[in-house]
Amino acid sequence: MKQPRYPSLYQVNTRTWLTELSIKPGSAATLDDIPDRALDEFKEMGFDWIWFLSVWCTGEQGQIISRTNPVWRQEFEETLSDLKEEDIGGSGFAITDYHVHPDLGGDEALKRLRERLTARGLKLMLDFVPNHMGPDHPWVSEHPEYFISGTVDDLQNNPQNFTKITTQQGEHILAYGRDPYFDGWPDTVQLDYSNLSVIEAMKNELVRIAGQCDGVRCDMAMLMLPDVFEKTWGRKAKSFWPEAIMAARQQYPGFCLMAEVYWDMEWTLQQLGFDYTYDKRLYDRLVEGHAKPVREHFLAELDYQDKLVRFLENHDETRIAATLDRPQHEAAAVITFLSPGLRFFHQGQLEGMRKKISPHLIRGPKETVEEGIQKFYTSLLAVLKLPMFRDGRWQLLESTTAWEENNTWESFISFAWEGADRELTLVVINYAPHDGQCYLKIPMMEKGFGHWELKDIMNPVTYSRDSHDLLARGLYLGMKPWQYHVFEVRK
Repeated sequence: MKQPRYPSLYQVNTRTWLTELSIKPGSAATLDDIPDRALDEFKEMGFDWIWFLSVWCTGEQGQIISRTNPVWRQEFEETLSDLKEEDIGGSGFAITDYHVHPDLGGDEALKRLRERLTARGLKLMLDFVPNHMGPDHPWVSEHPEYFISGTVDDLQNNPQNFTKITTQQGEHILAYGRDPYFDGWPDTVQLDYSNLSVIEAMKNELVRIAGQCDGVRCDMAMLMLPDVFEKTWGRKAKSFWPEAIMAARQQYPGFCLMAEVYWDMEWTLQQLGFDYTYDKRLYDRLVEGHAKPVREHFLAELDYQDKLVRFLENHDETRIAATLDRPQHEAAAVITFLSPGLRFFHQGQLEGMRKKISPHLIRGPKETVEEGIQKFYTSLLAVLKLPMFRDGRWQLLESTTAWEENNTWESFISFAWEGADRELTLVVINYAPHDGQCYLKIPMMEKGFGHWELKDIMNPVTYSRDSHDLLARGLYLGMKPWQYHVFEVRK
């Protein structure tokens, strides 16, 4: 099945979902217990990709660290007022083996799940965590040279970044996995990308994972770049991504890689072969609430934007319903998901959930669905299923002042989408906490006489406008704070 130019992805918190599906306490559901009707609903909502977060094996040491870390535990207690020890499963990113955890049904259950997804035209995405491993990964005992080692002085002077691990082969002082701007993650140990054996071993892991799914989300993908690695560890790393990506695609053509990436390195990773890269800049600018930097964000070349991952929340971010009030939330969603790129939705987002669930937890809180938000997302997803928004032509539109000394036109963000048969849809948002007025220039408007009908497909609004006025001055818009329109334009 041909993939659309602009697909949609839904992220599932696998372990918490399976806990919800469990028939009785102490008897956790597996991937086989995910009902067919749930997969049917993913398809009906218009999703192309389903990302099952945290299916790989994790270890007892990582779980103990998660349960005893006081900072993390405080976060867990804020999420679950009735927190129990068994709710803390350990981080899904402290991986000890790239095989599906036995509690989730093992590799065979994943294979059956993938077959069920494929039968519905859905693609499966899983995690690849290339920067670090869990402290009880077999390599720690078998190949301690695969990891960044430290000295007694390192452990004494920087205990936030180093740990002592005892194995059957002896004691090792190893570095925690980290990025250059923060303390280490104490439930992980850092792989050494200056070691060619590590590059070969991780390349083989990626190829093996590629045989189990259709794509991977690569955790903190920029940390393996040689310049970033050297900045962090003072060691010259070898290039990893081009060779690893090529190896995976040689064996599995069409295999998709999505990069979690920050620090304006999105283009760099796209050039190395990634299909998609996180667009955290857009998220940050939308949360800040100023229209101009958001609008300027869309001035980038379309070849670049087509490979961006547009999102309003994921497992790392605070829930968007708890971050923005509803009018701004809806306006931000219209901008995010009706722009070009991969549209990324997070489990619970569509229902207006407010509590962020840590990847360390295997149980989530019970929350009430916010019906207004749910209705909004139902409407938005219906729009995203239209062929125009999946394979059409996108263009950023220009606004001008409605009258002299009225600067509220600067709060408008507007797009046009053209379909295969030249049908036209306008997406217009007043992204500001105040009323705004502007004229919107529509360069693709056909010349001629008569009237144009503008029907909002997300709100009960229809306007009729004279062709001459639209061509001469543009479309006049007067909009309330955070108001949006998605106009089908018909002659």
